Amino acid sequence: MILITGAAGHIGLAVIERLLQLIDPDQVAGLVRDEAKAAGLKARGVHIRVGDYRDPASLDRAMQGVSKVLLVSGGGEDDGLQQHCNVVDAAKKAGVACLAYTSRALQNPATLVNQLMERHFQTEDYIRASGVPYVLFRNILYLDTMPQFVGPQVFERGIQLPAGQGRVAFALRQDMGEAIANVLADSRCDSRIFTFTGSATYSFADVAAALSELSGKPVAYTPIEQPAFEARLQAQGLPEVAIRRITGFLTDIKNGQESTISTDLADVLGRPPTPLKEGLKAIFKL
Repeated sequence: MILITGAAGHIGLAVIERLLQLIDPDQVAGLVRDEAKAAGLKARGVHIRVGDYRDPASLDRAMQGVSKVLLVSGGGEDDGLQQHCNVVDAAKKAGVACLAYTSRALQNPATLVNQLMERHFQTEDYIRASGVPYVLFRNILYLDTMPQFVGPQVFERGIQLPAGQGRVAFALRQDMGEAIANVLADSRCDSRIFTFTGSATYSFADVAAALSELSGKPVAYTPIEQPAFEARLQAQGLPEVAIRRITGFLTDIKNGQESTISTDLADVLGRPPTPLKEGLKAIFKL
């Protein structure tokens, strides 16, 4: 049985949807904090297990009868690394044969500005140290997050971000979920690392040009300085910790951290990943 944590979230659902096309639903389990949110999966035959990354006892129960686990990385809580470690510990304790993790495809962890991302590589190290056979999925920035970057008035105001001409090999969450499921359905677990990225890199100027073409409205990208951007976020009432994380994320993009390109995603999908324009068309319903 394959257990997918975060089964009610975006990437968890995408993985499960593909798994249900590949293996019997009776061999798929989903870990959720709120069982009501997984009613649809349960109705389709997926085993639903209730647990929380902070609750080791619930994780021990969830791991029973499981041969593979996909640890979907958690959010930005201060104890996020410990939450991940709790899942790894429970998997080891249960004798799970394969532990997979959704990590990040970044150029150089040692020079990251957004220190929250360091947690991914600390989790990788903890998984290696556990001795449990593993698969690491190093995922590039989801194209699906674009509306959060450009804002709800992108077609009226354009894009103003302190990302310079930084480039990102964006890929759709759906493509990554499909590829992750393809790997999990395979019987092998030989401590492999997959780097899942799009086939090309794009700047926010490229994003603006694609949105202009798709919408028929002029969308411009204006690189702005970090202080001006931070002042705008402060005016919106965002807390300082959130502002630091957002600006750190964009600074890392500016510095090329998200510009890795790999053929792994295309190889595992058996087709090219969804290109920028096609992905934006779906996301913005253009």
